[in-house]
Amino acid sequence: MTAAASAEIARTVVGILGNIISAFLFLSPVPTFVAIWKRGSVEQYSPAPYLATLANCMVWTLYGLPMVHSHSLLVVTINGSGCVIEIIYVTLFLIYCDHSKRLKVLLWLMVELIFITILSLITFTLLHTLNRRSQLVGTTCIVFNILMYASPLAVMKLVVKSKSVEYMPLSISLASFGNGVAWTTYALIRFDPFMTVPNGLGTLLSVAQLILYATYYKSTKQQIAARKANGEVSLSELEVRDGDQQSKPNYSS
Repeated sequence: MTAAASAEIARTVVGILGNIISAFLFLSPVPTFVAIWKRGSVEQYSPAPYLATLANCMVWTLYGLPMVHSHSLLVVTINGSGCVIEIIYVTLFLIYCDHSKRLKVLLWLMVELIFITILSLITFTLLHTLNRRSQLVGTTCIVFNILMYASPLAVMKLVVKSKSVEYMPLSISLASFGNGVAWTTYALIRFDPFMTVPNGLGTLLSVAQLILYATYYKSTKQQIAARKANGEVSLSELEVRDGDQQSKPNYSS
């Protein structure tokens, strides 16, 4: 077996692993939407993460197409699946949000669809080589990915300020780290700068989250213990109690 063939096999294995980890990340909001369905309302949840992820998946699906960037089938499979999953999330959000919020979500969804349509038309009608198509769509992917990976910065700021990791689940941070490592490795085997840059940055941000978790794990336990000793409850616990008192239909399992 040649070195090139071995590298391609390794790249495929890493890509499959990346698909599995990415699928876990895409499905992680399911409990949130189960809660929304039971409550019959989106309450204070924001649609921004799901709209942003949908836009990100659409541009990466375009990037992975054979007529844009060759040998990237695994990029298409996971991001195409991500598009379907995020559309389901956005649809559920539209069903359970109020009228004013629904109009805003529909407006942003329309903007995203118009954007991906224009990008696709420019890519396939004005650019006639794989290299030029890859450069345009790949640069767009970098911008969208950096915006996606920047979103945890607000949570990390909250962790430092509160000295608590209560609202930064370890499972998501670990999955983000694994996802970043898998796709960075995938991009390095057959060097792809458009995948290496954003996923390398995502890996570094995930490492920073894990360092914060290790740093503030003990103080988080102390804060939770202190709250319990004082008879205080967290916001999520308070919402559950209020829901029970008001007898909201289908709220509790």
